[in-house]
Amino acid sequence: MRDAVIVEAVRTPVGKRKGSLSQLHSADLSAIVLNALIELTGLDPALVDDVVWGCAIPIGMQSGGIGRASVLAAGWPESVPAVTVERQCGSSQQAVHQAAAGVISGQYDIAVAGGVEIMSAVPAQAALGDGSCGEPFGPSVLQRYNGMRFHQGVGAQMIADEYGLTRTDLDQHALDSHARAAQAIDEGRFKNQIVPVEIVEEDGATRLFDTDEGIRRGSTIEGLGALKPAFGGDGTITAGNASQISDGSAALLVTTSEIAQKKGWRPLARIHTAVVAGTDPVTMLKGPIPATAKALAKAGLDIDDIGVFEINEAFAPVSLAWLRETGASYERMNPNGGAMAIGHPIGGSGARLMTTMVHHMVDHDIRYGLQSMCEGGGMANATILERL
Repeated sequence: MRDAVIVEAVRTPVGKRKGSLSQLHSADLSAIVLNALIELTGLDPALVDDVVWGCAIPIGMQSGGIGRASVLAAGWPESVPAVTVERQCGSSQQAVHQAAAGVISGQYDIAVAGGVEIMSAVPAQAALGDGSCGEPFGPSVLQRYNGMRFHQGVGAQMIADEYGLTRTDLDQHALDSHARAAQAIDEGRFKNQIVPVEIVEEDGATRLFDTDEGIRRGSTIEGLGALKPAFGGDGTITAGNASQISDGSAALLVTTSEIAQKKGWRPLARIHTAVVAGTDPVTMLKGPIPATAKALAKAGLDIDDIGVFEINEAFAPVSLAWLRETGASYERMNPNGGAMAIGHPIGGSGARLMTTMVHHMVDHDIRYGLQSMCEGGGMANATILERL
C-alpha cells in the first residue's frame, strides 16, 4: 500500500506587518521556498506532478492562481502544474492533505505542498470587498444565523467568556509564546528550516533576512495589560494576545517511502492521519477541538501518545480552550512559540506550523506530532505526523 512521506520542509522567516518581506511579490516569495526544496534534495523540478499551494486571500497580486505563478516565478518547467487552495487560515495545511491524498492514491508520485501570504500588501479584510460584488454569506446563511456576520475576533471573545479565561490567562499565554520563540531563536532551533531571503533596501543595499521578526523580547504582564481591548470595551482580546499580521511562505516535498528510497532521500515523517472538521461558525474558532478528537480516533491514538502539538494561536483563547478540552500538556503545545509571537501569514501558516513541527520531531526523536488550526466559517484541519 502506498503511503505519503515528507522528504523536506522549509520556510521563510516570518515578517511582521510592513516589515522585511512586505515589498516582495507573493509569487517571488513562494519561489524562494520552492527552489530551496530543489537545492536541498537534488530533485529535478520537472518530476513534480503538482504543486498544491495555499492562499487565504487570493485577490490582487495573489489572484489568478498564485500557485501557478509561484512555479513560473521559480523558473520551473512550464510542464509543472499547480493549484491554489483556499480554506481560510488552514489553506496550506489543506494543501498538504491534498498532496498526500494524491500521492497515496497514485495520482501523484511527487508533489509539493505549501502556501504563502503577504498580508502587508493583501490584508485579510480585502477578501470581503466593498460589497459591490455581493454579500459574502448570502441571504440563506444570514437567515440561518439571525443576521450574524461571522467575525473571528468576536468569536474569540465568546470563547474566552465561555471558558472563563481571564485577561491575565490570555496575556500570560502570549508572554509564554514570545519567550518560547525567543529561546528557540537563541538556541538555533529554526536554523535548519528557515531559508534566508535577500532583501533589497530603498538605497539599493542588500541584506539577508533570516530571523522571524515578530518576537517581542522583554514584554511584561503589566505591559500587555495596558493594551486596550480590541472587540468591546470590557473585552479581554487585545493585539497582544492575538496572532500577528504577517508575511511568509513555506513548502514541503511529499512522495512515497518507496520513491524516497529510490531517490536516496530519508523521509522526515509520514503523514499518518489527515482530517477536517466543522463547528459552530459564530464562535468559529473551536474547530481544533473536534478535529483533534477525530484525528486521534481515526489514528487509534490517545492524547498522551502525541509528543508535540502545533495548535495555531490565532487568538489566545483558541489554544487555551483546546488545551482544556483535550487535557494535553501545555509544555508540549507550541514548544517553539506560536502565532502570537512568530506571526500568522494566514495562507502559509499551515505549512509553516508543519515545517516547524516536523523539524522539532526530528530534533527530539518524537514519534507522533499533531497539528490543528482554526479556520474561518467554523472549520479546522488536523494532521498527525509519524516520525519514521
